[in-house]
Amino acid sequence: MISIKRWNVDLFVDEQEEEGFTYAEARLHTNDETHLVGRGRARLAAGDRPVPEIGAELAVARALSDLAHLLLDAAAGDIEQMTGASAHPRL
Repeated sequence: MISIKRWNVDLFVDEQEEEGFTYAEARLHTNDETHLVGRGRARLAAGDRPVPEIGAELAVARALSDLAHLLLDAAAGDIEQMTGASAHPRL
């Protein structure tokens, strides 16, 4: 029987226009106890026009990348726990 699991990622974006930063969080919720939070930020460079969509895209991409690395680390820890051997999975 095929077992389909549903995992959800919630994305939160906070634009701090006065500071010139956009912050993002990517929160992973799985069917078990795994709940990871990736974080990212983008900074408006001096002289750039403020385009909120670009800041959000960069911050979210960085949060998702951080989340991917956290999930990979969690998988490595699980592999090591199961096998007793060092694990180094890669993206």
